[in-house]
Amino acid sequence: MISSSDLLDASVLVVDDMEANVLLLERMLRGAGYTSITSTMDPHAVCALHRKNRYDLILLDLQMPGMDGFQVMEGLKEIETDSYLPVLVITAQPGHKLRALQAGAKDFVSKPFDLG
Repeated sequence: MISSSDLLDASVLVVDDMEANVLLLERMLRGAGYTSITSTMDPHAVCALHRKNRYDLILLDLQMPGMDGFQVMEGLKEIETDSYLPVLVITAQPGHKLRALQAGAKDFVSKPFDLG
């Protein structure tokens, strides 16, 4: 069984090309008690970061310039050979949710964020 302290020690990577969203997600996670939070606004850096740090959870924006979240997930699949992707996708597009789940995401967070 996983204790709540183990859960709050989980390493989390936040990936979003908008700084305001990164800061908001970091603040929400820290407010919930998470202590090991990393973030990047560069989707091209995600796979190298994950290979090095093996995050327990990656919060991944789907719509980013240059490389979208679906492309990032394809890269992560090459690292996670057991096919488990520790990814929650962030999207404002309801139509992307099913595609993201089919691509290996575990769940999704809808934008705009519901802080309630």
